[in-house]
Amino acid sequence: MDPITLKERLASGLLSFPVTHFGADGAFNAESYARHVEWLSGFEAAGLFAAGGTGEFFSLAPREIPGIVRTAKEAAGNTPIVAGCGYGTALATSIARDAEEAGADGILLLPHYLIDASQEGLYAHTKAVCDAVSIGVMIYNRDNSIFRPDTVARLCEACPNLIGFKDGSGEMGLVRQITATMGDRLTYLGGMPTAELFAEAYLAAGFTTYSSAVFNFVPAMGVEFYKALRGGDTATCEALLKRFFFPFMKLRDRAPGYAVSLVKAGVRLKGFDAGPVRAPLTDPTAEEERMLAELISIAEA
Repeated sequence: MDPITLKERLASGLLSFPVTHFGADGAFNAESYARHVEWLSGFEAAGLFAAGGTGEFFSLAPREIPGIVRTAKEAAGNTPIVAGCGYGTALATSIARDAEEAGADGILLLPHYLIDASQEGLYAHTKAVCDAVSIGVMIYNRDNSIFRPDTVARLCEACPNLIGFKDGSGEMGLVRQITATMGDRLTYLGGMPTAELFAEAYLAAGFTTYSSAVFNFVPAMGVEFYKALRGGDTATCEALLKRFFFPFMKLRDRAPGYAVSLVKAGVRLKGFDAGPVRAPLTDPTAEEERMLAELISIAEA
């Protein structure tokens, strides 16, 4: 898929990051993952991100990523597949090339590893990844990878295949300046944990879509919330926030990493053999899984 077509497709609807399934031996479980991706592809997702943040990119060996991308691409039908990418520049460019070869329609460049970087460093790092592939690239603005508006503008000028800006920083003043500066040159994706909690604010800031983690296990409700948001149905959004998302947030905040671990538990509760999370994440307790199962029942009522 060419970068402009991908940009238009991603801007057209809800996005999600499938969890990566592991077997009893800890290795990638391609069969279960394919069933899950195929199921999710039936719920109007505009794009799915393989080996992304919710897919435990940070726990994957680079050699595992192409197989995950290839499996997702084969299972997703016509749904675009964007591959996670990250770490230092040499490793990120290698991962990006391998993902493109495996069939990815685009790349999401996650924050680089460990250290802070200057704006010039972020520019050089991102440009190297964009130059390494012909498919579309999105930058993920969060943590130690915060892009200033002039850096984003320089990258847009230098990299025709830079198509998207995803934000997980919550710095609304900064991101509004970026959307106002770049206009429709980019597509803008909300990327805060449990993105529905922030979706109304990001919509007002010029973001047309976001990535829904809970879409992994309650996809129908995820689509319902997105359609209500885009349709200006504030009452439905508020009802869903109160009924599901606020209680889910409370459960999510019980332990670090539960923004991923609870989602994977939800996938298991829906009957998929997703396996456990990899260390350093930890799985929720049996009691917390019971609480999550009650929330799923409420969401699907």
